[in-house]
Amino acid sequence: MNKLIRNIGLAFLVMAFCATAQAGIVRVNTGGFTAQAGLITFSEFAQGTVNPHYNAGDYGGGAGAPMVDFDGFFTGQSLSANPGVDCPGAAASACVVGTPTGATLTLDAASPDTKIQSDGAAPNSPVLSGNPTFNGPIAVLFSTDQAGVGFDAGFFDAIGSTAITAFARDGSLLGSVANIGLGIEFLGLVTDDGTNQIAGVFLELIGNEPAGFAIDSLRFGLQGQVAAPEPMTLGLLGLGLFGMGALRRRRAA
Repeated sequence: MNKLIRNIGLAFLVMAFCATAQAGIVRVNTGGFTAQAGLITFSEFAQGTVNPHYNAGDYGGGAGAPMVDFDGFFTGQSLSANPGVDCPGAAASACVVGTPTGATLTLDAASPDTKIQSDGAAPNSPVLSGNPTFNGPIAVLFSTDQAGVGFDAGFFDAIGSTAITAFARDGSLLGSVANIGLGIEFLGLVTDDGTNQIAGVFLELIGNEPAGFAIDSLRFGLQGQVAAPEPMTLGLLGLGLFGMGALRRRRAA
């Protein structure tokens, strides 16, 4: 009987992890994007271009490729009036609060501008920076929903200082990942079931980042152009992490 109860409990635990994996986003690296995925390097337009607007032909996108637009943040968001509380240690100019509002996700024309400019710390300059330079938020809006989005970001001098957050077309939160390394790091995310749900992404400071940040080599793709992790694999990985945590607790007892 005890063995049966344990097996039933294990089954429910696995299903719980799988259910979680089927709703949201997971981290992905550059290898998760195929050659058919879109790529914007910010060398397509002149340095100094403010809030660049990309048609598919501007970056070599094929039929069905999205238009891509940039600005500081989305309608419904704003710079924090109390950054010391909302973003401890972060520059006030990149501490954004609030969630997108309205019937559909839109860029806020009154938000701080983004701009294409050179960056001596970036291996593939030029980059896209927020305002003020390297210390302003950056929002990206796609005309059609994507399955995965990512870009090179940095230069980071602190781990966990900066996050990329994905939103659905109705402005609802899909998920977020933060930098786990220093220097230039690829920050990418993909829907964990591989479906096209990402209407826009947003990069902001969530902690102290002495060097500030910019983005480069923006990659994005539809279902089939990005690799979707297997839900069961994620569930078992979560189960394994849960088991290791329990083992550590037992050993520490």
